[in-house]
Amino acid sequence: MTARIQTSRPADHVLAITLARAEKRNAFDQPMLRELAEAFTELDEDSDLRCGVVLADGDHFTAGLELSDVGPAVAAGEALFPEGAVDPLGLHGRIRTKPIVIGVQGWVLTLGIELLLAADIRLAADDARFGQIEVKRGIFPFGGATIRFPQVCGWGNAQRYLLTGDVFDAPEALRIGLVQEVVPPAELAERATALAATVARQAPLAVQASLRSSRLAVEEGQAAALEVMMSDTRAIMASEDAAEGMQSFVERRDARFQGK
Repeated sequence: MTARIQTSRPADHVLAITLARAEKRNAFDQPMLRELAEAFTELDEDSDLRCGVVLADGDHFTAGLELSDVGPAVAAGEALFPEGAVDPLGLHGRIRTKPIVIGVQGWVLTLGIELLLAADIRLAADDARFGQIEVKRGIFPFGGATIRFPQVCGWGNAQRYLLTGDVFDAPEALRIGLVQEVVPPAELAERATALAATVARQAPLAVQASLRSSRLAVEEGQAAALEVMMSDTRAIMASEDAAEGMQSFVERRDARFQGK
């Protein structure tokens, strides 16, 4: 069976995770969901990798879940992703520790928006069209949209599209904060990869601590983040990378971080 998810390393310490089922508009069946989780797990487990970038082949990011295949499995109580693998949606079980940049184009439906919401830096091509259309199919989003859409975009903006299933375009996605940048389609992969490479050049322990602290504040509240902030800060300040960061500043050169 042809791989539905392809991985490559387009820049130092960056893993590109590409949806590669363009003939089906990158709709997710069960094998594709499994391969996506495996790619996210590779990112988390490989010590040489520091950041991931999620992209898609073809004219469209994804048509969402292939419900004829995935629906019966969900109805039967099966998990979307393999036990022990990183959950790309960040909802159940193992949660990734490294950042994700994502770039989307064309149709971005249902699970596509939820993958966006689960990522850390989000870009769209100017031809992108978004739809959280589950209510039009008699179901509701179960991949995180009901949780993260209001968090990221505000209650009214989220409900405007969660409750109607209406489609919206890239300028609207930028207005409500669903994406941070809109670029021409021909520049999407290059721009997303460049951002991932910029993240990967920073101190890995500090990047992961920043991500962890931000996530803790959002999910468990400011008090939870503050409780561990100074102990995490002291641990980072004692690292070799912190010493290298200071030395590079004194010597006026780029730092060479090792993740130690």
